[in-house]
Amino acid sequence: MAVTLFDYSQLQSSIANTPLAPLAALIPADLAATVSHGDFAKWQQALMALPALVPEVVELLAAVRVGAPGQLSPLQQEALQQTLMQLHPWRKGPFELFGVHIDTEWRSDWKWQRVLPHLSPLAGRRVLDVGCGNGYHCWRMAGSGASLVVGVEPMLLYVLQYWALRKFLPAPPVHVLPLTLEQMPESLPGFDTVFSMGVLYHRRSPFEHLDLLKKKLRKGGELVLETLVIEGGAGMTLVPPDRYCRMNNVWFLPSPATLQLWLQKTGFRDIRVVDVTATTTLEQRQTPWMTFDSLSQALDAANPALTVEGHPAPMRAVLVATL
Repeated sequence: MAVTLFDYSQLQSSIANTPLAPLAALIPADLAATVSHGDFAKWQQALMALPALVPEVVELLAAVRVGAPGQLSPLQQEALQQTLMQLHPWRKGPFELFGVHIDTEWRSDWKWQRVLPHLSPLAGRRVLDVGCGNGYHCWRMAGSGASLVVGVEPMLLYVLQYWALRKFLPAPPVHVLPLTLEQMPESLPGFDTVFSMGVLYHRRSPFEHLDLLKKKLRKGGELVLETLVIEGGAGMTLVPPDRYCRMNNVWFLPSPATLQLWLQKTGFRDIRVVDVTATTTLEQRQTPWMTFDSLSQALDAANPALTVEGHPAPMRAVLVATL
């Protein structure tokens, strides 16, 4: 049975009579009636043009793979690809839809492989993914057994990319809302696990962000924090005077040890740095599905260990902590 576009009734039912019930007031009853983006009509038309298909195969544990290639003829696959391409750029992924490979800018599956071994088992847990993009990691969380995954993402295009997947998955426990963390109820201690991946360095106040994340966790819940870092000891933090990697909204890059102090000061315990990995142009790059500039254009051509601004090239850490 095909899913109705922008129907959040399953989420409404899932959170009724739970600690997450206050979130219901922010769930849009009619997304199309509440947005004012100039491209929304074009994106909605693309969603409506997607064929009504019931996938023979759904794989969310080892990858995000929906439908078997043999379900569609080559011409039908080409038509599906052209329709999905109208939602360009695709940044998080990859996805496989009925034999169509969406080769996204980020190999988000690599990040997930780094994160997953260090998590408390997600089976049966209520999960929040802050700044989730099109929901790629949300699907992987569901594949790992989460009973409910709520993603919040302010970029409308990415929310519609989620709905492109959702059209073929009428009853998943994954729901992506067009919200920021700041727009959620401040106190909503109903999640077992909260993810903030690739968000902290975009926030002006790290402590405000960490405190808001804390207030979404139940006591004993787990925070998974992934962010840009620099090498150095406790107290070391880079504050770019202008741009970082050509981004004008990067406010700070702490060392992993500094992040541990920030989490401790916010009230978390059992704080662990579980991974530190340099971002390469194999993990983040231009593709036919994301044709804009990517990491290679943000690095110094003569010395890729530096950004074009002369800062250390991107390195990301993953920290896990308990409330």
